[in-house]
Amino acid sequence: MKEGGFVVEISTSTKDEQPKTSNKVSVFMHTILEFAKEDIGRVTFSLKVGLAVLLVSLLILVQAPYQVFGTTIIWSILTVAIMFEYTVGATFHKGFNRALGSLFAGVLAIAVTELALMGGPVAEPFIIAISIFMIGTVTSFMKLWPTFVPYEYGFQVILFTFCLIIVSGYRMGNPIRTSIDRFYSIVIGAIATLAVNTLIFPIWAGEQLHKELVNNFNSVADSLEECVKKYLADDGSDQPVFMKTLMDEFPDEPAYKKFRSTLNSSAKLESLALSAKWEPPHGRFRQAFYPWSEYVKVGTVLRYCAYEVMGLHGVLHSQIQTPYNIRVIFETEILEATSKAAELIRCLSKDICDMKQTRKCSLLKSAHSSTERLQRAIDARLFKNVEEDEMNYQSQRQSMSLVTFTSLLLEFVARLDHLVEAVNDLSKMAKFKGQSL
Repeated sequence: MKEGGFVVEISTSTKDEQPKTSNKVSVFMHTILEFAKEDIGRVTFSLKVGLAVLLVSLLILVQAPYQVFGTTIIWSILTVAIMFEYTVGATFHKGFNRALGSLFAGVLAIAVTELALMGGPVAEPFIIAISIFMIGTVTSFMKLWPTFVPYEYGFQVILFTFCLIIVSGYRMGNPIRTSIDRFYSIVIGAIATLAVNTLIFPIWAGEQLHKELVNNFNSVADSLEECVKKYLADDGSDQPVFMKTLMDEFPDEPAYKKFRSTLNSSAKLESLALSAKWEPPHGRFRQAFYPWSEYVKVGTVLRYCAYEVMGLHGVLHSQIQTPYNIRVIFETEILEATSKAAELIRCLSKDICDMKQTRKCSLLKSAHSSTERLQRAIDARLFKNVEEDEMNYQSQRQSMSLVTFTSLLLEFVARLDHLVEAVNDLSKMAKFKGQSL
């Protein structure tokens, strides 16, 4: 510690905030509390599942409905437990797979049973066994087909529903009655699930997708500014300090930790977009056939911009560094280009968040102008010094580190053209308010 210095403590996880106690129960309860605070929707989801299961369980616990439905109502409880998902869209999607799979499996089981009965008592078990083998093989193969991946659960429903109906029908008789009773029970469970998940504090996949994309924009802008400011800072050393811990752990770069999730957001955005397509018009998204797939496209373009920030971060922590007295020469141009780029990204983020269109041509031109000034400064000052010092190999290596950093920054700004275009396409298709570019 130097005199007059200070220490900034950054909390990176819930583990750092755990109470200092040897009581494992207290630590465990504190961890659960922090996990719930991160997203209150987790608590809401859990309570809604419990309520839905309770509602269908009353059909068994109360004598009157039990006399009507009997033990087959247990399928309603299984339907709720299997079908209830975190978001409304995912629940509708899984419910569609469940209903279609159950209906198809029931019709197919009845058809195979009738065919087996026509074959006589000797051939009947063989026909049933062969049909079970064929259905298991076909459904397991088809759910691996790339086109049918979203309907994987539907194929699983076909398999276990078909097997249960046809086997129980063979032993208990009357498979048609068994299929109808179980289908009614599944419908009851599905209705209870959809009603609770949609009407009681609904968690919309579309809303989550919208917020996730906005957060990704802000994370990229924050990480860009953090990385550049740290690169231009004078830490008193021209060589980075390498820790023995994992290189991905940078406690003094909180924005980078959030930014890393943007690099791995592809699967999450695609999953949310798929679920959002099943949701009815709601909230701010009242347009029929809302262009959720455009959110994925914008996220893809943003991720390519994020790769450049990742490259800047790599240069920041590389072993060969340009001396501070050279870096500071270009500080004004680098900070200007960074500021203009971050401002444009935050403007795009705000437009998506507010669902409005604003003119961004001036911001984009300003960003490109700043990079042109940076490029002229590099050509006029840095390369001239390198030519004058051709015999100093170490100096050239150090200068190339700055060239790499600025080149990545220039490429980042160049990719903003595609990002603005992607956001503009989303604005038009989603009918954002305001004037387009």
